[in-house]
Amino acid sequence: MTESPSTETTDTAGRAIVLDVVGLQPHHIDAERTPTLESHFPTESVTDLRPPFPAVTVPAQTTLATGRGPGEHGDVSSGEYDRERDAAEFWERDRNGRDRIWETASDEAGLTTGVLNFQHLIGTSADVAVTPSPIEDENNDILEMNCWTNPDGFYDDLREELGHFPLHNYWGPGANEEGSRWILAAAREAIDRFDPDLLWIYVPHLDYVGQSDGPESDAFQEELAVVDDLLAAFLDDLAETDRWEETVLTLVSEYGFHDVDRPVFPNRALREADLLETDGDGDVDVAASDAFAMVDHQIAHVYADDGSTDAARDTLAGLEGVDAVLDESSKAERGIDHPNAGEFVLVADPDSWFQYYWWTDRANAPPYATEMDIHAKPGFDPCELFFGDEGLVSLDASKVSGSHGRVDESAFGTFGLGGPAAPALEGDEPVDATDVTPTLVDLLGLEGALSTDIAGSSIRPDRE
Repeated sequence: MTESPSTETTDTAGRAIVLDVVGLQPHHIDAERTPTLESHFPTESVTDLRPPFPAVTVPAQTTLATGRGPGEHGDVSSGEYDRERDAAEFWERDRNGRDRIWETASDEAGLTTGVLNFQHLIGTSADVAVTPSPIEDENNDILEMNCWTNPDGFYDDLREELGHFPLHNYWGPGANEEGSRWILAAAREAIDRFDPDLLWIYVPHLDYVGQSDGPESDAFQEELAVVDDLLAAFLDDLAETDRWEETVLTLVSEYGFHDVDRPVFPNRALREADLLETDGDGDVDVAASDAFAMVDHQIAHVYADDGSTDAARDTLAGLEGVDAVLDESSKAERGIDHPNAGEFVLVADPDSWFQYYWWTDRANAPPYATEMDIHAKPGFDPCELFFGDEGLVSLDASKVSGSHGRVDESAFGTFGLGGPAAPALEGDEPVDATDVTPTLVDLLGLEGALSTDIAGSSIRPDRE
């Protein structure tokens, strides 16, 4: 592993603001497209961020916020397969025992911490937290928009000031910049009311266009300017606060995108091989299946019964668009050797991605396939970004133009330091995702105040 760059100063910051701008890469930061980012994070203060494998939302977020990789924390996908219940579920909405920097710094060091719109926030001990949590019926239909917050009642105040969180602009065919705009406005309210010492802000805007149009598209280039304008308004307000001079800005991006033009369907192949079964409603019957693939962008966890693993591997290894099949040893090499991982893991070619479909005739698709039902689908579905001909969601996988999950240099994310209290960054080697939380610990002067396992490595060796 390449050594992370070091910084020059031993001073500590009084406040850290983390801007998690998904899909941003260092080469996107320039005076023409993103002048706000370029002014706060000049070239010498920005480098690549090496994501964990797989480079998908939940594994990346948990790694960034804990300093541990998926092989340790167990978030190996944005979904989970419960082997006891034979159920694959995406985007569970509780904390489930995760201890991240905002929880640890609040509980152990007494800092005031905040976080907006990360996954798995319900139940967090962060002093300030906001995460969408709509009230739904038994069919997962939204009855009322809502957000779970710390403290109780904060969403009522935000709703009065900003209106409801724009969930339908946050994901789905109507996804646009309004989600990022609302989150940054809520961050300004959080700073005004609670003045957190550490505030982590998820800015999702580029994620939508990165998937729908691809990273080299004109649409992506245009939205770089839009997200830069949104950040300009936030940072202008932040610079007027009393604690600006003691503030360090930390810029991170969970991953970059690959241009893709080939969807791959491992569950179709498993069904054709009589390894995957469906029920009377057309849904996958995981309990009755010998094997199935839980897909997430450019990776797929394949879960197989005893005695069926070899047959499933033989069925899938030769699919066009599959770059690698990870067994136990290669899972360990990639840092994903955890019981939550599949019996083996598929990695797509750079121009390919995995879709969960097991049917070929649309008439045989389960009812939720054309609905916005992110919790029911046994795989991540980027087709939810497109309106369908026969329902809200498209079934045309060829529309997807960008994906992520592989870890290679072309799709690294971003790490940068800015603001009045930022130390200088030496060198331009990639920063590993596991170094972000230890760096925040170091920047805030929390060495010795937190659990030793969270404050291990750092990009500031002069403070060791």
